[in-house]
Amino acid sequence: MLLEMNVKQRTIKNEVEISGVGLHTGKIVSMTIKPAPENHWFKFRRVDLEGQPEILVDADNVTDTSRGTTITQNGASVSTIEHLMASLIGLQIDNVLIDIDGPEIPILDGSSAIFVKLLEEAGFEEQDADRDYYEISNNIHYAEPDRKVEILGMPMDGYRMTCMIDFNSPVLGSQHAAITSIDDFKSEISSSRTFCFLHELEMLVDHGLIKGGDLSNAIVIVDKETSPEELQKLAHLFHKETVAVAKEGILNNNQLRYQNEPARHKLLDMVGDLALVGRPLKGHIMAARPGHAANVAFAKKIKEQIKKDKTRKKIKVYDPNMPALYDTVEIMKILPHRQPMLMVDKILELTETHVVGLKNVTMNEDLFMGHFPGAPLFPGVLQVEAMAQTGGILVLKTVPDPENWLTLFLKIENARFKAQVTPGDSVIFRCDLMEPIRRGIAKMKGVAMVGEKIVCEAELMAQIVRVNNN
Repeated sequence: MLLEMNVKQRTIKNEVEISGVGLHTGKIVSMTIKPAPENHWFKFRRVDLEGQPEILVDADNVTDTSRGTTITQNGASVSTIEHLMASLIGLQIDNVLIDIDGPEIPILDGSSAIFVKLLEEAGFEEQDADRDYYEISNNIHYAEPDRKVEILGMPMDGYRMTCMIDFNSPVLGSQHAAITSIDDFKSEISSSRTFCFLHELEMLVDHGLIKGGDLSNAIVIVDKETSPEELQKLAHLFHKETVAVAKEGILNNNQLRYQNEPARHKLLDMVGDLALVGRPLKGHIMAARPGHAANVAFAKKIKEQIKKDKTRKKIKVYDPNMPALYDTVEIMKILPHRQPMLMVDKILELTETHVVGLKNVTMNEDLFMGHFPGAPLFPGVLQVEAMAQTGGILVLKTVPDPENWLTLFLKIENARFKAQVTPGDSVIFRCDLMEPIRRGIAKMKGVAMVGEKIVCEAELMAQIVRVNNN
């Protein structure tokens, strides 16, 4: 039994072979789940196609969410992957290769339980590499107001999921399901089966879908008056002697495993769909009325945040109290600016390709007398000016007599202001050359930070010109 979230990556000890019918295609499909090396994640290999193309389980590869989650890459697709993915995530498996000879995962009993059982029987193999968790550090929000869909990811040192469904139906109203730990997945969620409404079932049949459905792998919710003739037609279609409506408002071919089995299955789908992030997660995710499309959109939002976090990690965080390389007096020997337009208090770091400066924003700045006196903010245009002056130090240090030169703006591009700067903030400006200085022209990428937060960024082009002393 798992007691906590794993530290090390793991795969399976032995191969797992599974055969079954695809829910929508009705075709027999065979799969072999194989051990895979560290940092491999989950990949499918379509062994029935020429070249045996591989498909990575990744949100960027999703091509359809209408009746399950379908991924496509290298000209090949695999659909209805969510139940298998949920079993891998729920068992904290990180790396497997799944050989499959068809376009759809077998539906089995409509849940993850059989996958979980077979994977546990195969055993687990701990690997040397650490698990590459993405820990949600700030709230991540996704919403579809018109459909009242909302998903929120919040920081938490662990794995917790809460799901609410509400189909505005007298038979299936509001239901909730939750797990407080990844350990809960097997016992509380994995055996929850997929479900559909009777009117959806009839529509799918009429459109030649669910060819692999046999009423044993889904809960059918009866949301309308149904005649004996309609029930007999369904029984004949799915090779049953008879079907009827049970008191719970479902077809009596199945008994509910849990009173809130539909909500638990929606949570199961979320666990599986969020494997599309491509990494195990730590956080608390709360969802109202989720579905495959919303789950995938939320996975993409997490991926976007991961990219932003990686960008931030590349930026060194500086201590404003570190010793100055140049103080204000030394800066004034290089820059021509004077108060109130001198925007750099000290230089912390200087190399041939980058410079780091600091500006202490105080209430004593002249500008605050007229710039939002009741809610003083350091203007974005002056943040860019301070950034440019910091960059000017880098450029002017390339000449032996910087006091005889000026730095002039040629261009400002891609300026973005991401957070307010207020009195009391110490702003760190870092400017990096984007290419070597040529003919006195420098192109720099500038970033302004308060603590670990980026408040401003821009690309600057400047030219140094000699002061005309005549």
